[in-house]
Amino acid sequence: MEELTDILVGLEQRINAYKSRYQELEKKRRRLDDEIATIKKYLELAETLYRVEADKAKLASLSNQIITTDDPKGIRPVPLMDVTDQSREILLGRSKYVGKSVPQAAYEILRESNRAMHAKELVQRLIEGGLQIKGKTPLTSIATSLKRDKRFRKVGPNTFEALGDMLIQAV
Repeated sequence: MEELTDILVGLEQRINAYKSRYQELEKKRRRLDDEIATIKKYLELAETLYRVEADKAKLASLSNQIITTDDPKGIRPVPLMDVTDQSREILLGRSKYVGKSVPQAAYEILRESNRAMHAKELVQRLIEGGLQIKGKTPLTSIATSLKRDKRFRKVGPNTFEALGDMLIQAV
């Protein structure tokens, strides 16, 4: 009987060790998934910016060849521009949420991160994404608008998660 008890204790310890390791790995995977998503966005933005700048360079080159004026040399130089303000904003992700409502942008953020977030973190990400938040207290404004929207579930004080599409339809 004592031998059986030792086996059970040993198995219980193994189970607990496996559970603990599993939880650690899940946390690592979530962090890596977030990092991968961020890098993927930056890569897409950089590729878009590259195409925009390459097209601008081509247009500037063509403009130099085509545009003529009444000056004696017959050609008016067209200055090449550095990265435009708009391109810089795109690369830095500062215009990602421009023109969107707070709930729309917050829903995107929560779905991309695949985790619940406190309204304070949402405020920071929305502002970084170029969204203008109206109201004297942005934190309260965001929390209130998310509480009223069926796409979100409150999981803690001022902490929200995005519901999946299937859950939203069921609500």
